[in-house]
Amino acid sequence: MVCQEEPLVVQITQLFEKISNLGSLKPSKDVNMLFTQLVLACMPASPIDVTRLCRRVQEMRFKLIRLCGEAEGLLESHYSNILGSFETPLDHLNIFPYFNNYIKLSHLEFTILSQHYSHVPDQVAFIGSGPLPLTSIVLASHHLTGTSFHNYDIDPAANSLASRLVSSDPDLSYRMVFHTDDILNIKEELKGYDVVFLAALVGMDKEEKVRVIDHLAKYMAPGSLLMLRSAHGARAFLYPVVDPSDLQGFKEYHLLQKSLPK
Repeated sequence: MVCQEEPLVVQITQLFEKISNLGSLKPSKDVNMLFTQLVLACMPASPIDVTRLCRRVQEMRFKLIRLCGEAEGLLESHYSNILGSFETPLDHLNIFPYFNNYIKLSHLEFTILSQHYSHVPDQVAFIGSGPLPLTSIVLASHHLTGTSFHNYDIDPAANSLASRLVSSDPDLSYRMVFHTDDILNIKEELKGYDVVFLAALVGMDKEEKVRVIDHLAKYMAPGSLLMLRSAHGARAFLYPVVDPSDLQGFKEYHLLQKSLPK
């Protein structure tokens, strides 16, 4: 049982307490500093097994993941607003501090997709696309240049910001569609997608995540592919973990470690 005497757990707990005491998680000097410290603590390879954490640390971890999700959403909204002020937002994506990480992550996901799917998908869904849908944009621009992308998010403000980013581009504004809905309400439409991407922060705890995965398994078309992101080691303090046992409705699985810094 791993508990609070573990040095890494002590460090993360101290950062959690500081983050919890912030008045706001909107981008600022203090917010950026604390989340940078958190990421630097969690990103190196670590043998820590979060399933063996004591109850108190597990509760802290769940709260921290939610704080990370909230901060990530605010960070993306902040930069999406800035990008949307340009006449051609897609020409300025590199102002987002972690854009290069999305380039690498999208290339990795495309490589995995190519290994497990025999032809170029015609229709792709991305669930939890958010206000700055860089994975969809990079895949559509560089890897799946004839594919239509259906981006789902429960937040209408996020979709409004996201759609503004592609509105000036004749190609992407045609191939990228934004839907505002809870994915659990989407049923028959899921059968029309060759590939479904599930964002790491859709389903913030295990029960929510499994509920979404089971829903996708029920309604996705036979032969279609689910791409999702998980975390392991200390990175599981930042993002939810997907266990192979959570994927019982799917024949095969390939878990992609979440490697995108804040």
